[in-house]
Formats: sequence, structure tokens, C-alpha cells
Amino acid sequence: MRIVHDADMREYTSFRAGGKADLLVVPTTEEELQEVLRDVHEKHQNYLLLGNGSNTLVRDEGYHGVVIHLGDEFSGIEADGDRLTAGSAALISEVAHEALEHGLSGMEPISGIPGSIGGAAFMNAGAYGGEMKQVIETVRVVSADGSEIRTLSNEEMDLGYRHSRLQETGEVVVSVTLKLTPADREDIREAMQEFTQKRTSKQPLQYPSAGSFFKRPEGYFAGKLIQDAGLRGVSVGGAQISAKHSGFMINRGDATATDILNLMHLVQNTVKDRFGVDMEPEVRIVGGPAEEKEGQENDD
Repeated sequence: MRIVHDADMREYTSFRAGGKADLLVVPTTEEELQEVLRDVHEKHQNYLLLGNGSNTLVRDEGYHGVVIHLGDEFSGIEADGDRLTAGSAALISEVAHEALEHGLSGMEPISGIPGSIGGAAFMNAGAYGGEMKQVIETVRVVSADGSEIRTLSNEEMDLGYRHSRLQETGEVVVSVTLKLTPADREDIREAMQEFTQKRTSKQPLQYPSAGSFFKRPEGYFAGKLIQDAGLRGVSVGGAQISAKHSGFMINRGDATATDILNLMHLVQNTVKDRFGVDMEPEVRIVGGPAEEKEGQENDD
């Protein structure tokens, strides 16, 4: 098990902004993961489950607790007929390409999401009409207190729009089993290339970001609301609403977490004033003086 004190969370999150974590722990086995969870539970410490860090922003004041980072030891992928079982740290893109190699369809729409499969299950990640709910069969989890490992069915996961039961229970994903559909490899490849082309043509992938920053308000599209509010390309410090896609908030190179949060508030206030719509961040914002209670916060 690797332990890092005062870990710079800019190195572990896709926004490349934010403060330090008091402690970062990298377990290498399920038993070590259980040990860490038991320890933080007994000590009543805050903890953050971090996968690829593609959906997390740590406030500049830092995260005053334990960050549990699942690394390469949790990234294996195995195929069995029309099923793939992937460790929670496996990247979505890696799982999608493994599915392609085995002629299994279902991952194509979400194949370009820059997160881990564990985080994708945690938030029921989705894109282009596809979401994890459509392909998850079971999820293997460790209980929040580290006492047991169990397997949850798709139904037990309570998967909804950017939601799963894990957000309430604090259970930690160890692996995900996907039920996919046999199909022609070339058809799968063409679909993946088409979705990749859509992403690269419409999204500012050359800048650090956390993907779509806001959840889609019911009946609206977040990016269109922001654009219609006249905020396309607007900056606060080093943070900017992308001129390429208004649903993306990007780090132009020197943004602080405070810059990003101030820009978030500007968007929320402006859209609320103009259209009466509340904008809820999809990105998980952790750390700083707003930490109020013991518990888990998870990320892809």
C-alpha cells in the first residue's frame, strides 16, 4: 500500500486545479481496501474515493481527510462470452476497446468518456443516448465500513440520471460486470469512430476540464442555456466557458479551483436570472471549509 502526505490533487484530477489532500492512500488489493475503509470508519474520517479524477474539483483549501485512489491493480478486464468484468480503475475507453476486440456491442456511445468504470457505475455515466444502466449486470462492492464484500444487481444499484445507490450508501466499487451484445466488429468500430469524431469536433478536449460541468436541467440543455445567457467564452481568472462548447468549463492553464467555482456561480446566477432555471453541477466539488460531515465522496 502506498501512502502520500499532502498530496497535490492537481496531479490526480483532470481539471489540474485545486489544493492538497491531507493523505492519499493507494491500496493494491481488496483486503488493503477493506483495511483502509475500516480504519477511516473507526476514526470517523472524511474520505474520497478517486478513480481517474475526471469528475472532481478539490477546493483550493484542500481536502481534509483521506483520498483513496484505486490504481493499476484494480484495472484488469476479463471476457466471458457476452460479458466483460472490469476492475473499478479500468478506463471506460479501455473497457470499450476490449469489448470491440471480443465483438461485443453496447459501450460505443460512452466509449470516449474520460473516466474509470467504477466512477461510471457510481454516477451512471452516459453520453449520446447511452448510459451505464443499459449495460451493467452486476457491481461488486465493499461496504462503507470495510466489513463485507457483496455483489449488487442492476436493479439493486438504483441507477438513474447521474445517480446510483452508492452515492447514499458509501459502498466502494471493486469491479463491474457488463452484459453486452455480440455484433460485427467492423460495425462496432465504425460506431466508436463516429462517436469519437462527434466528441473531438464539438468538445474542447485540448484543455483540462471535467467534461460537461452541469447536469442537464429537465426540459433544457445546459450548454444552450449558458450560450443563450451570453456566457460563451466568458472567463474568470484562468477558468473559461469554452467557446467551442458552452457546457464545458475549461482551465486555460493557470486556473485555481476558486476561479472555477466563481465562474460556476456566475453561470448559476445568470441563468437563474434570465431563465429561472437552476443549474446543478455534475462535477463533484469537495474539500475546503464546506466539509461538514464524515463520509464518502466518490469520483470516476
